[in-house]
Amino acid sequence: MRVLLTGGAGYIGSHTALVLLERGHEVVVLDDFSNSSREAARRVAELSGREVPVIEADLADRAAATAALDGVDFDAVIHFAGLKSVGESVAEPTRYYRVNIDSTLTLLDLMRERGVTNLVFSSSATVYGDPQYVPQDEAHRTGVGLTNPYGWSKFMIEQIIRDTFTSWPELGAVVLRYFNPVGAHPSGRIGEDPTGIPNNLMPFIAQVAVGKRERLSVFGDAYPTVDGTGVRDYIHVMDLAEGHVAALERIAPGVKTYNLGSGTGSSVLEVVRAFEEASGCPVPYTVVPPRPGDVAEVVANPSKANAELDWSTTRSLAESCRDSWAWQSANPDGYRA
Repeated sequence: MRVLLTGGAGYIGSHTALVLLERGHEVVVLDDFSNSSREAARRVAELSGREVPVIEADLADRAAATAALDGVDFDAVIHFAGLKSVGESVAEPTRYYRVNIDSTLTLLDLMRERGVTNLVFSSSATVYGDPQYVPQDEAHRTGVGLTNPYGWSKFMIEQIIRDTFTSWPELGAVVLRYFNPVGAHPSGRIGEDPTGIPNNLMPFIAQVAVGKRERLSVFGDAYPTVDGTGVRDYIHVMDLAEGHVAALERIAPGVKTYNLGSGTGSSVLEVVRAFEEASGCPVPYTVVPPRPGDVAEVVANPSKANAELDWSTTRSLAESCRDSWAWQSANPDGYRA
């Protein structure tokens, strides 16, 4: 297939582009580069030995996106484009709703106008809110007790996709609920390159290990977990990318939803220790009060994806730390070096 990757120069998009190319598909990257780099797409082309056409446009701007995609053919879309910081979404709610929802509305309209019926959407486990049970499967309630506009925007987009299918039964859509993506391509050539202060645990740990930041803040150590720190399901970004391709290659009319996670939880301090072992560098940390809205444990039940997509994670937390360190140590300033 020829696949349009919206937000395809970002962290998950770039790794998915590489897997698609290695599987023989073609990719076209659409990105506004507000939180990504053209260098990521260039390195994907370098690693794959394949051409990676790049189109710069803001998908939330319908006129600009329509003009940019004029004459560009594609058979399917993987929709990564959007803003993704939980904390930033609380500070800038209207921006998050506008960008995340408007970009999806534009995309669905363009797909329908062109008769492109295959869509994979990048959703999030935040749609589950405060977990009622662990591990969480796809039957867990969604849209209840969500604590931030980022999570609400993902929940709303899932509903928009279902409503679109009701009026357009030819649409084949797969909604992928991510847990906690980590790691990088083992070459160290592409990886997570956050602008400013990292919002996620592993890139922050990596920046402490490489000397860019003084120490890690651990938010709370009194949760009912193995060591009192929060437990999350960390999934290697290459496993996540392979999950997208598995979903795309099995797409059919209708809307299917899958968790993409490992099914295993790791605490903050377990991740710190694993990263110290992988890097050989100390990661000093300070325990600070927990953040409002944080929960003790979030872990995926990925059995539906395991069975229906013939997909499962194959990479360990140790490998995630090793690959993240390979990226960070070779690119201490990310793609800006």
